[in-house]
Amino acid sequence: MKIDPWSSTQYEDYARLIDEFGIQPFDSTGLPNPCKLIRRGAIFGHRGFELIKKAILNRKRYVILTGLMPSGNMHLGNKMVLDQVIYHQSLGAEVFVAVADIEAYATRNVSFEEARKIAIESYILNYIALGLMPGNCEIYFQSKREAVKDLGYSLGKKVNWSEMKAIYGFEDSTNMAHVFSPLVQVGDILHVQLERYGGPRPTLVPVGVDQDPHMRLTRNLASAYRLFSVKEVAEENVGIFVKGDENVEELLDAAQKTLSEKGHEDFESNYAYKALYIKDAGKDDITDIEASLIPTELTFGGYGFYLPSSSYNMFMSGLTGGKMSSSVPESVIMLNDEPSVGAKKVMNAKTGGAISLDEQKKSGGKPEDCTVYELLLYHLVEDDDELKDIYDACKSGDRMCGECKKYAAQMLEEFLRDLAKKRKSARNRIDDYVVWE
Repeated sequence: MKIDPWSSTQYEDYARLIDEFGIQPFDSTGLPNPCKLIRRGAIFGHRGFELIKKAILNRKRYVILTGLMPSGNMHLGNKMVLDQVIYHQSLGAEVFVAVADIEAYATRNVSFEEARKIAIESYILNYIALGLMPGNCEIYFQSKREAVKDLGYSLGKKVNWSEMKAIYGFEDSTNMAHVFSPLVQVGDILHVQLERYGGPRPTLVPVGVDQDPHMRLTRNLASAYRLFSVKEVAEENVGIFVKGDENVEELLDAAQKTLSEKGHEDFESNYAYKALYIKDAGKDDITDIEASLIPTELTFGGYGFYLPSSSYNMFMSGLTGGKMSSSVPESVIMLNDEPSVGAKKVMNAKTGGAISLDEQKKSGGKPEDCTVYELLLYHLVEDDDELKDIYDACKSGDRMCGECKKYAAQMLEEFLRDLAKKRKSARNRIDDYVVWE
């Protein structure tokens, strides 16, 4: 199994993705007022989300980094990520949105001028119209943010061509702009922890699972640039190891001083092994110890990155069945679609109904295989009880596909009409969000 950030593959075997790529199952227990995507299991996996959950529950600072690819129109599948961003913003998270114009140029041959136009007309206006708030939100363009490019270039020193080929499947014919674009994304994800952008703090990147290669690369590089490595070395015994050969004794002494102030008392230093052993700590303390050492690393000139976390949402099916593709317009609802056009697409959508009306009344439908039900599940029906009633009525044969299509088409038409009005009023607010240079 291969995950490619630039393909249009439709991933459906999420259990296999979890097993083969080390993605963790997502557990929403304890999250306050979870949005409908979280409540309904549309977020299936994560890397390091425990760090974000801890920040949420303890009301600590954390930041969201998300991005948009300005190579085509925004559709309902893209909206699933924004819905998560808006949820986390409601909990107090800071939001950074990267317009991936460098990636669009490198991988889709979209000029920077065209990317800017697409980003504004198809994405940024919709982001504002859908409820993204200003104030603790910043939208920027990759090509204009020197800190992103500089950081990506600098951190790239610790990844080689062999690793890039293994992660992304690059071939000898891959152009070098394409090869560099993942490092720009590393810069996107980690630059929000630089001092001028808020300093080190837990960082969440909500994405589709097709973007997991970027997260693996970024987490690897964030870890590679930590000055300390923290590991469990024995039961109730944690080791802190200095990675480099400079300032070893000073780093270990500073680490002991910091952790003493955090309540640890039983230490053993071994300068020859570049190690400090904490004998009153266990594996459950490792995350807190890593966080506690960040100020020490900054003092010694390190980056002190928190490993960025990610959450992965399921993909929507195309309305015609199979994968959603902007090259097949009838398979996807674009947010800039005319309301009547969107409604027509729903009326022509593939459903999970039986082969005949009589058969459906007898045996029931299959909402889990229905693209119209997906629209209701992910986007159109807010009330969980109403959604359950629709599901049960379909399964029992009491609700026919025609009724569902008409209902969904009407709701979608109203949604698109309301969104269009909000886009118009959003136009004079763009400068409240976008940092142009």
